[in-house]
Amino acid sequence: MAMSSRRNAVAALAIMLLGSALAYVLLVGKPEPEPEEMPEIGPPVVDVVTAEPTSRALTVETQGTVRPLREVRLMSQVGGRVESVSAGFSEGSFFAEGDVLVQIEDVDYQLQIARAEAQVAAARQTLAEEKGRARQAQREWRNLGSDEANALFLRKPQIAAAESALKAAEADLEAARLDLARTSISVPFNGRISEKLVDIGQFVAPGTHVATVYATDVVEVRLPLTGRQVALLDLPLSYNDTPAADSGGAPVVLHARFANRTWEWRGRIVRTDASIDESSRVVYAVAEVERPFTRDPDSERPPLSPGLFVNAVISGRTLPDVVELPRSALRSGDVVQTVGPDQRIRQRDVHVLDRNARKVWVQGLAGGDRVVVDYPALLVGGTEVSVRPVAELVTGH
Repeated sequence: MAMSSRRNAVAALAIMLLGSALAYVLLVGKPEPEPEEMPEIGPPVVDVVTAEPTSRALTVETQGTVRPLREVRLMSQVGGRVESVSAGFSEGSFFAEGDVLVQIEDVDYQLQIARAEAQVAAARQTLAEEKGRARQAQREWRNLGSDEANALFLRKPQIAAAESALKAAEADLEAARLDLARTSISVPFNGRISEKLVDIGQFVAPGTHVATVYATDVVEVRLPLTGRQVALLDLPLSYNDTPAADSGGAPVVLHARFANRTWEWRGRIVRTDASIDESSRVVYAVAEVERPFTRDPDSERPPLSPGLFVNAVISGRTLPDVVELPRSALRSGDVVQTVGPDQRIRQRDVHVLDRNARKVWVQGLAGGDRVVVDYPALLVGGTEVSVRPVAELVTGH
C-alpha cells in the first residue's frame, strides 16, 4: 500500500511539472508581435476633362401649336336668299383666290341698278336743260344792253342744284352696282374652309356669318422662349423709331408625330410678340412655314395643318469661347471645380448658356483648364487631389 501511494504521488508531481512547463512555453516563450507600418493614404482621385473653348452656335428646343397666319370670318354684306354655293364649299375643302364660294340671289340688285340708271339719265337731262336756260338768259341780258347780270337771273343756283342731283344719282348707281357685286362672296387669297354655316336656299341678312376660312400659303407657330434661350438667338426685334432688320430670321426645324410616324418641316423665325407673357414671363417668337399644304413628291409627309402640336429646334447665333462639359461638372450656383497647377481644387464661377440631361455649355473657362467631372463627396476648394483625365462625357452620379 505504501508503495502504491508513493507511485501515485510521483505521477501527480510529474503531471504538474509537465503542465507548468507547457504553460510557460505558451505564455512566456511565444515570440513578440512585430510592428506593422500604416499604409500611406494619398490624395483623392478625381476625373477631369480639359476645357476647349470654341465659337459655336447652340440650338434652342421649344414647342408650340400650328395655327393659320390669316383666318377670317366671311360675312354677307347684303341680304337675300343663297342661290348657289361652289362645288367645294364644305369644311376641309380648298379654294383658289377669287373663287365664288357663295352666290346670293341678285334679281333685286339688278332692279336697283336699273332704277339708279334711270335717275342718272333724268339728272343729266335736268342739268342739260338748266344749262340751256342759262345760256338763253345770258343772251337776253345782253340784249338789254348790260354786260353784268345777277346769279339768279343766269340760273347759276339751278345749275349747281342739277349738278349735285346728278352726282347723287351717280353715287346711287355706284352703290347699286357695289351691292350687286357683293352678292358674290369670295376671298382674295388661296385658302381652306374650316367652318361652313350656310347652304343653298337659306336666307341671309347683312352681317350674317357664312363661313370661316384661312390662308394656305403660310402657317405660323408661336414658340415660348425663356430669358436664357433668348440670349442664344438672334431674334428679329423692332423698335418704334426703326424698322425690324430683314435678316431672314433664324432657321427652325419642326417635328411632329402623325399617323405613328415623326415628320419634319423647315421654317424661319419672322417676328416676336408685341408683349411678354405676364403669367409665365416668356417671350413668344413666331415661326412661319411656307407652302405647308404642298405635297412633297419624294415623301409621304402630311400637310402641316393648324392644330398640330410640334417640337421646334431653333438655330442660335454664334457665340465665342463656348465650352461643352458633362452635366456632372456643374455644381449648384453655376460653379465648376478646376484643378490648378498645384494639384489643388479651385472654385470657378461660369456663365451657363444652356444645359440638358447630359451636357452643359458655359463661358468663363480658359483653354487647358482641367475641369472636375467626377469627384468624391465633400470635395472643397483647396483640397489636394490626384487627377485622372477622361476623354468621354459622363452623365453624372
